[in-house]
Amino acid sequence: MSTHPSPSHPGATPEELAALADELSTQGIDLVRVLWSDLHGVARGKEVHVSELSRFAGPGLSFCQAVMVTDLGGNPLDLSESSGSGWPDAHARIDPTTLAIPGYAPATAFLLADVTDSSENRAPLHLDPRGLLRNQVDRLARRGLNAVAAPELEFYLLAPDPEAPHGWRQYSEHDSAGYVVGAAYDPDSLLPLLIRECHALGLRVQTGNQEFSGGQFEINHTHGPALEAADRAFLFKYAVKEIAAAHGLRATFMGKPFADKAGSGHHVHVSLVDNNGGNLFADPSGEGGVSILGQSFLAGVLEHAPALTALLNPTVNAYKRLASPDSLAPTTANWGYDNRTAYVRIPPERGPGTRLEVRVADGAANSYLVIAALLAAGLDGIDRELVPPPSLTENPRTEDVPPLPSSFGSALTALEEDKLLGEALGPRFVEVFIALKRQERARFERAVTDWEFREYARML
Repeated sequence: MSTHPSPSHPGATPEELAALADELSTQGIDLVRVLWSDLHGVARGKEVHVSELSRFAGPGLSFCQAVMVTDLGGNPLDLSESSGSGWPDAHARIDPTTLAIPGYAPATAFLLADVTDSSENRAPLHLDPRGLLRNQVDRLARRGLNAVAAPELEFYLLAPDPEAPHGWRQYSEHDSAGYVVGAAYDPDSLLPLLIRECHALGLRVQTGNQEFSGGQFEINHTHGPALEAADRAFLFKYAVKEIAAAHGLRATFMGKPFADKAGSGHHVHVSLVDNNGGNLFADPSGEGGVSILGQSFLAGVLEHAPALTALLNPTVNAYKRLASPDSLAPTTANWGYDNRTAYVRIPPERGPGTRLEVRVADGAANSYLVIAALLAAGLDGIDRELVPPPSLTENPRTEDVPPLPSSFGSALTALEEDKLLGEALGPRFVEVFIALKRQERARFERAVTDWEFREYARML
C-alpha cells in the first residue's frame, strides 16, 4: 500500500498564465483569487492582480505553512511544519484547469491550487487535503477503477439578531419538515439566488430545497470524477458563505448549530466506473443488483467506520448531531437498501445509477478528506475481498452492530488505532490531524458553556 503522495498538477507555465491573464482582461476581470483548503476545509487564499499572474507560474504563491496546522481559534501547533522549523513556507501551485468566474464577485476569477512544500522539487505537501484525495484517486486509477462522487450539503442561513443568544437567529424560523420552496419559507428568495449563482460558477448544482428546520437548506450536486466533485463542494461552501455575507447573513455548515433543531449533514454518493464509464458497482445478477466489487467496497467502508468517524465528523459539535434521536444520522456501521437510517444507503437506482450513499458525515466536514477517506476504506475492502455484514432488512437488530464512537475523543482514538487506513492516507497526515483536533477538543474542555452557567450559577 503506497503512502507516497501522487504528483500534484505541475502548475501552469508563465506563458499559460500570461495567456489566461489576457483572456480575463478582455472580460473585464482584473483580480484572480487563488484558493486552497486547509485541514478544516476552510478556504485560504491570496488575491492576485491579473497583470502579476504570470509571476506565480510553476511553484506558485508562497505562504506560511503554519496555516495548515492551525486550529480554528488561530492557534498553530508546535510542529516541524511550523515553529519547529522557523515557520517555513509552503506554496500554492495554481491549477489552471480550475478556473471559475463568480457572478457575485465583480471583476474577479477563482483558481484552485495544490499545496507543495518548500523543498527544491516542491513536493506535494502531506497535509494538503486536495493532494490527499488526488492520491486516493490515483491509487484506484492504477487498478482501472475511476472514482465518481456527488455531495449533498446541508446548511443554515442565519440573520443577525441582538436578542438571540449568540447574536444570530435562523433566517426563517418556520419549520417545515422539509421539501418546501418559495417565499413563505424563504422570504428573500435566497435559495434561488444561491442555485443560480452556484450554477453560473460552474458548480453543477442540481436541486435545492428547505430542509426540516427553518433557515436550513440542502443543495445537491451532479455526480462527477471524485476530485472534480470535491473541488466543486469546496467552492460551493465558500460561495454560499460569501453570498450570504454579501446579503448581511451568515451561512454555517456546522452539524448542530441549534440544540432543538435538525442537524446538517454532508451525504456523499460514491461509485466506481471503468475506463469506458461503465458502472463497476452494477451487476444485475449480483445480490441486490450490486457487484462483488461494490459489496467489497461497502464492506471496507463499514470495516473502517470507527476511524472514519473522526474525519467525517471532525468537530466537538458534530457528536451532538449524532446523539440526537430521530436525526437520521446513523450511530452504528450498518447498511440497507433505500434506508435513510443506515450508515450506508444503497439508493433504488441500478445499472448506471448503482451507487452507495454514505450518510454519516457532518456538514462541517472537509469534502476532500471525506471523499479521500471513503475511497481509501473502500479500496482496502476491495483489496482484501471483504464481505459486508447482513443488511438492515436481513438483520434489523441494531444491538448486533457495534456502535460508532460517540465522542470526538473516542473517534480520534479509533483513527489513531486504524493502521491500515492511516497508512493509506499517510501516517504524518493522520498524526498531525489528530494532534490538531485534540488541541481543539482540549480547548473545548477548558471552556465554560452557556449551559453550565445556566445550570449551576444560581443554585450552587
